[in-house]
Amino acid sequence: MSYPDVATSGQLVQWRSWDQAFTNDVTIRWENHGWVAQGVVSRERVEFVIRMNAAWKMSQFLLFRDLPEPDLWLGTDGSGRWGEINGAHRPELDGCLDVELACTPFTATLPIRRLGLSDGFAAEILVAVVDVDTLQVTPQRREYTRLTVDAWTCRDCQTGEVAELAVDEFGLVRDVAGRWRRLDQVQ
Repeated sequence: MSYPDVATSGQLVQWRSWDQAFTNDVTIRWENHGWVAQGVVSRERVEFVIRMNAAWKMSQFLLFRDLPEPDLWLGTDGSGRWGEINGAHRPELDGCLDVELACTPFTATLPIRRLGLSDGFAAEILVAVVDVDTLQVTPQRREYTRLTVDAWTCRDCQTGEVAELAVDEFGLVRDVAGRWRRLDQVQ
């Protein structure tokens, strides 16, 4: 079961950490026949840009920390082959279809929208996990389970840790129990 797209005019999605100390803002917009998500995370003081096709499959990921140019730039062909801005192939990331940043709930939206699972079904996937401090990118297994149309879990297959995710009518993460709460949507 798939979710409808957000308006092509764009949408601002905002979260606040569970303890109310930090914010995360992501602007989603339609650009050049695909979706672009641009985010700012206050705690880690980073910005990111994720470019996706019309079906929300990733094509590029850029991370900005303290430079006007990206500190990390990754691209994928959409079938799990990854490379860097200079064209260097990253074979250790082959098979990953999504990027995960622990500092933002937004990146969980990508597999939720892409997987198209029905209620009660699960899928184990490989994600490229980015460490914003070291810029290290490692492949890790996650199991996404759709409980209902607006409730999912994401299990780290290595540690067994489970995150409970509430999503809105577009499949955008609303809350991550104990971590993030979404503020009112702003159009």
